[in-house]
Amino acid sequence: MVASSAAFARSPLAADAPASYSPVKDLSSNFIISENILGSKKIKLDSIGNNPYLDQKVIVGGDTVSIILPDKNYGRYDRGLYNFLIIPKGQWAVGMTASYGEFNTDDVQILSILKNFDAKIKAYSIKPSISYFFRNNQSIGVKFDYTRTDLDLNNMTFDFDEDINFTLRDVSYYSQSFSASINYRNYIGLGAEKRFAIFNEVDLGFGCGTSRFSRLYNDEPRETHTSITRANLNFSPGVCVFIMDYVSFNVSFGVFGLNLSHEKQTTNGVEEGSRFSSGANFKFNIFNINFGLAVHI
Repeated sequence: MVASSAAFARSPLAADAPASYSPVKDLSSNFIISENILGSKKIKLDSIGNNPYLDQKVIVGGDTVSIILPDKNYGRYDRGLYNFLIIPKGQWAVGMTASYGEFNTDDVQILSILKNFDAKIKAYSIKPSISYFFRNNQSIGVKFDYTRTDLDLNNMTFDFDEDINFTLRDVSYYSQSFSASINYRNYIGLGAEKRFAIFNEVDLGFGCGTSRFSRLYNDEPRETHTSITRANLNFSPGVCVFIMDYVSFNVSFGVFGLNLSHEKQTTNGVEEGSRFSSGANFKFNIFNINFGLAVHI
């Protein structure tokens, strides 16, 4: 499977104003919460010294700001980890996420149990998006999604022993869905070079779709149509790499999600019923890895 997302590269920050250096100041108070909350002072690790980037400044929208964003450190130890400015506020990002998967096999035998396996599966999705950075390293945007799946099972024979065996043939499944969502993304810059960042995305979406399931029942063709309306909330961390100025490459992973759906079915034109379902996913999904490009304006 393939898929995608957006980001920003060597931003115009350095072009707007050259970095200026001055004697390093102790700005640790900007990054450490009150000692009264922790009950003890921060303990600096021996490997953490003065960071030369603490006094580096850049110009963003006419304002002079630090290349390191103030951030709270809620641990007992001060490890010298900072959130570097990678995408300034006021930027627009236009991106495209796409995924594609295909499976095709003929006459595959699996341990002499699954025989005459002839199936073809295709699935793909297209997700254009646009977002605006309302704060440094933070954006809000909208995303649209079109997904389609096709499955044709021409033949499959399952032969376990003389008492357990059956054959499936002439089975097909087709589905397509449309959805729109709003999302919030928070980046953490990993260096002053403005090349690498990690991010977390929260996505709230609503969509609808249809599916068709055709098969033989008592040697008679039977076709079931399903209409689906759904809502979902997803959390997806990822990695962003700027491959050139104003162009970024992203990889995101679906790790947690909540979903609600309502389905209504008809078979051969006769309504059979409907159902409402909900669920949650708390595990890493290998089939939900997204790859993409974004252009920053």
